[in-house]
Formats: sequence, C-alpha cells, structure tokens
Amino acid sequence: MSPPRGKHNHWHRRWTERLLDFVLGRGWAAALSFRCGLHGRFGETHYSVELPADTPLPRSLRIAFASDFHAGPTTHPKLFEQLQARLRELRPDVLLLGGDFVSFKAEYIAALIPALQRCEPPLGTYAVVGNHDLWVDDAYLRDALRAARVQTLVNDNRALPAPFSHVSICGMDDPWAGVPDARGTFGGAGEVRILLVHAPDGLLFLAQERFHLGFAGHTHAGQVALPDGTPIVLPEGPLCRLYPYGRFDVTGCGPFIVSRGIGCSTLPIRVNADPELVLVTLAAS
Repeated sequence: MSPPRGKHNHWHRRWTERLLDFVLGRGWAAALSFRCGLHGRFGETHYSVELPADTPLPRSLRIAFASDFHAGPTTHPKLFEQLQARLRELRPDVLLLGGDFVSFKAEYIAALIPALQRCEPPLGTYAVVGNHDLWVDDAYLRDALRAARVQTLVNDNRALPAPFSHVSICGMDDPWAGVPDARGTFGGAGEVRILLVHAPDGLLFLAQERFHLGFAGHTHAGQVALPDGTPIVLPEGPLCRLYPYGRFDVTGCGPFIVSRGIGCSTLPIRVNADPELVLVTLAAS
C-alpha cells in the first residue's frame, strides 16, 4: 500500500506552524516587512534553451515559471499583484507553477487566486503541489486551482494544445511529502518532455526517464543569503545544496532551472534572494 501523501509533517512541525500562524496570523509582520523592503525586489530571470535538432518546434515557445508563493501571514499579497501585472505584460505562451501555494492553512490560497485567474496564457496553466500544500489540504488547493483554470498534475502529464501537441508538461509529485512516480509522470508523454517538480530532489526519482527542460523551486535560494547570493540555510534534501538556484545541466537530460520563488516561508523576510519570475524561451531548431 502506498504511504499517505503529506506523511512527513511530523507533530513538531505541525505545532510550530500553528504557533507561527497564531503569532503572524493577521499579516502585520508581512506588511511591515514589505513596507521596509524586506520581501526583496520582485524581478524576472530570462533563459534561452535550444532543443535537439531532431525535436523541432513550429516556433519558439515562451514559458513562464513561478513557484513558492506561500500565501498566508508570511507573504504580503502585493507580491501576487506584481506577479500578475508582469505576466500580463510578458504574455507567455504557457504558465507553470511549482507548488507551495500556501503556508499554514489551505484557505490562505484565496489571496493568490485572483492573480492566477487574471493570467490567461493561450496554451494553459499547469501546476504541481509542494510539501507545504501536502501538509495542509492539497485536495482543497487543487479544487481552488481548478476554479482558476489551473491544471494540477500529480504524477501525470498533459500535452499542450496545437501546434505544440508533441510537447508534454510532466508533473511529478513532491519528492518527500508526496509519492513521486516517474512511470506515471512520463507515461505516454509526447516527443518533447518538460518536467515540473516542486523540489530539486525530484531528480532522484527519475528512474530511467529523461526530459528536455526541467523546473523546480523549494529552495528559495536560501531566502536569506550572503551579498554574493550564497545561501546561508537551505531546506532539507540531498540535492538542494547541489541545485540551490539557477540553471544546471543534468546528465542525459536538458537544462534544469531552479527558481528563487515568490513568497516567504516560515518568516516574512528575504535578504539577497529576491522573489523571481522565470521566463524561458524554448527555441525552435
């Protein structure tokens, strides 16, 4: 029998989150942090990726990726408004969401939903859930995302609409709080495979599967880092320090991009790890 999703939310973690939710619950700390510039400065990072010559595209595909929103008392909702405004300006073909939509309570996603509803990429919006989502009520979150026209993938894949029907978004469950399954994630996927997973540790569960482009979040690039961007503390997971932030080459696969994320986890502060929207142009051969 498969282990339950969210299995690693131990009692001490639950009580810590309840205490933080009580202390920060009115959002006063996040509001103060945002006004003082301690949420970082929202921005974007652009990458260009070329597919192998044997997997051509009809034209370049513009992909936006955002992750780690942490809607709730640790993140000021102004960040979500900034994200929405920038997405409407950039007009990507497809939007990918890397999970951790909330902190502490599933109901907090209400602060994020309006921003997602106003983003209407022509090829759709696709998501995976993160460990924080699984620690609360991921079924509630998936229902809320569905109402915002977001397709959530749990060890599953979806083909993009024409003329990109040979491109599949392959969403793997969270590597530690979920039950990742590479066979389900990639089974029946198209010629071009784009991996979407919450944490870099998802790479440990690939088995023999391969992807052309991969995305993850989870690390927040440390959330608090040294002036040169070196993370001070990173989440648990053997690959989080190996892939803390940026673009990496994975043997036998395409580039793997790890985002700094949008919101704040645990405490409402970011230092030298600004909130980030990732834009990738997947170039036609």
